[in-house]
Amino acid sequence: MLGRPSMISFSPSNPLTFNLPAFSTSFTITATASRVWVPLVTSNRRNNNSKRRDLLLTIFAGQQGLRCGCGRAPDLLPLKCSWEEEYKDHEFIVVNFYHFIYIKDPDDEVARHLSFLQGLDIRGRIYVNEQGFNAQFSGLLKDALAYVKWLKEDQRFSGVLFQVSPALGGHAFPRLRLRYKPSLVQLEGGISHLPLIDPSMRATPLTPSQWKRRLEAVNGSDKSSTWKSSRNFILLDVRNGYEWDIGHFHGAQRPDVDCFRSTSFGISQSEVNGSDPLACVDKEKTDILMYCTGGIRCDIYSTILRKKGFKNLYTLRGGVTHYLTSEGSVEWVGNLFVFDSRLSLPPSAYKPQFLTDTSRAQECSESTSFARCYICGSQVSELRHRNCANLDCNLLFLCCTGCVNNLRGCCCLSCKCSTRRRPVLPGHQRYEKWHNYRDFDLQSI
Repeated sequence: MLGRPSMISFSPSNPLTFNLPAFSTSFTITATASRVWVPLVTSNRRNNNSKRRDLLLTIFAGQQGLRCGCGRAPDLLPLKCSWEEEYKDHEFIVVNFYHFIYIKDPDDEVARHLSFLQGLDIRGRIYVNEQGFNAQFSGLLKDALAYVKWLKEDQRFSGVLFQVSPALGGHAFPRLRLRYKPSLVQLEGGISHLPLIDPSMRATPLTPSQWKRRLEAVNGSDKSSTWKSSRNFILLDVRNGYEWDIGHFHGAQRPDVDCFRSTSFGISQSEVNGSDPLACVDKEKTDILMYCTGGIRCDIYSTILRKKGFKNLYTLRGGVTHYLTSEGSVEWVGNLFVFDSRLSLPPSAYKPQFLTDTSRAQECSESTSFARCYICGSQVSELRHRNCANLDCNLLFLCCTGCVNNLRGCCCLSCKCSTRRRPVLPGHQRYEKWHNYRDFDLQSI
């Protein structure tokens, strides 16, 4: 456990010193105006051994005291939360979390949450079942923080990683859907039979800093690391192909998957499958590094791979959102696809306090160089998908401005000639639900 500091003093130009009475020791560390690295001591009660690891704390210049990183430093959750300070200029925020825990009465749990949310401006998807929670919601800053605070007061949520990002255009979801759902994530055959609540059956979580060091070793940017030479590895993107198309980690193969429900990495019947990066790998000597947007898909899928005999499974704790918040865009290229009205977020959206004019220009110049129009193959100017204007198609695809104009917002000539074609939407607008168009004469639009 981390001893509470008996004295804290800090200025951007001076070291920060504090004492840990529980360990009869003290640490002196240096810091910048925005963050500080501090050695964290944790004790093992069984053998009285101690181990050190790095912990990133968020420090606000001009103010005394340590503030937690809202999940970035889970060991410090009892300390004052920094969300209100970080997002004070944003009217709305988006919060994501998931938690695997046995729920005896999911219907009663749903009722409790609905009761608390009465009168709060919260919209999104909050699913509950016997295996736990999966939630993504947007809300007014004060309302979203009130809900998170209420959750944290429940001891069951004490170790949960809550992740936040700005919602610049207001709500990111059209309505609130808080209900019981048989599967927290849709996967072929369901997930109710999987041992999700047992941490030993899931992959070993890596912190963002640990993940970055491994990728730097693999990609050659860290010459001092010996990890690459001693292990075989596979960097596995456990998302959909269209998500990879606008952003991914360097070295990750594009997943040949259009819907997570049909993911079959490592479980395909054929021994030789060119689209399966886990086909024919040594299950006992290969490190599988798995990542997804927020972490839940990796945690769930890792239990399947564990049952299939894969021994060395690792996930990025909190997914890409946690990584971009903690480490920025190091080893990441492009934007992050998100499943709400925003669709696409640049890395700077998760770490705006460290964005400079130089990094902003670099982000814009490098982020789109790999992305191509689905129709003509030319480079796209914006990493943002659009839906096909054909109501009966609705394909999510990347498209250059020329093809948008030539095909009237459709993905192909056949859809362009459809009798149920919606109007081309300008800017970042998205189509409404199909029933909003059923009474229109779409041919005349």
